[in-house]
Amino acid sequence: MNSIRETPDVLRYTAFSADPEGGNPAGIVLDASGLSGEEMLAIAAEVGYSESAFLTAPSKGAGSGASDAGRAYTIRYFSPKAEVPFCGHATVATAVALGERIGPGDLVFTTQAGTVPVTVTREGGVLRATLTSVEPHIEEIAADDLAEALAALDWPAGDLDPALPPRIAFAGARHLVLAAASRERLAHLAYDFARLEALMHRLDLVTLELVWRASAEVFHVRAPFPVGGVVEDPATGAAAAAFGAYARELGLVPEATVLTLHQGEDMGRPGVLTVELRAGDRRIRVGGAGARIPA
Repeated sequence: MNSIRETPDVLRYTAFSADPEGGNPAGIVLDASGLSGEEMLAIAAEVGYSESAFLTAPSKGAGSGASDAGRAYTIRYFSPKAEVPFCGHATVATAVALGERIGPGDLVFTTQAGTVPVTVTREGGVLRATLTSVEPHIEEIAADDLAEALAALDWPAGDLDPALPPRIAFAGARHLVLAAASRERLAHLAYDFARLEALMHRLDLVTLELVWRASAEVFHVRAPFPVGGVVEDPATGAAAAAFGAYARELGLVPEATVLTLHQGEDMGRPGVLTVELRAGDRRIRVGGAGARIPA
């Protein structure tokens, strides 16, 4: 690619906060129909956020299931370094941006990970978006890989919470869940970027989901994201969905419950993610507010 033919309009929204200075910012291109994957990656790198989202009309026969014309899209996600199969915060940010333009209601996004329905609502003048994940699954992590992850983080094994065992969780993308035994352990994040990035590439991980359990249904989380070219993601919807599946699979929470995840506080960009589990439905719902970031 020699150059981007014509730079499209890139919107900037934050997800999981009604405050533009909180949550996780995402770049959004509402019409990426004329862009190649290489051009999308270049735009994402120029924007510099952990993720940017690019929308096109769904292909014919995609089976989106959208009942209203103009409310179904194909969406691709790019970090500054690579394309990822699914990104929760960019999905929420994009849905809020669309909600401002075409009104609240149901949307359907076709992602590389599968079909993701999203519902946009307005509550007290604030738009909120709730996505429904693809079918999740959980797997154990090999002892050697866990040891390497802890070494890269510089976390002694004794600083882990034995009640929340390490697992790899998937709900559209793969995340390693590690639980800290204390808030102080979670607050101190100074890791070996290259070492953790190499392990994550080998295990096909998008982020780590580092958690601390504050109460039965409230968690504080952080998400290292070296494979995306950033040290930490401020609010991570895909990891939140994976964590919801993890918590249910291990019997840490009731089959039907609502969890509250606080993320971004240690970065100065606080956000709140709502994770809903429903009885009889393995999929995870992740929701939060969103706001446009002023130019």
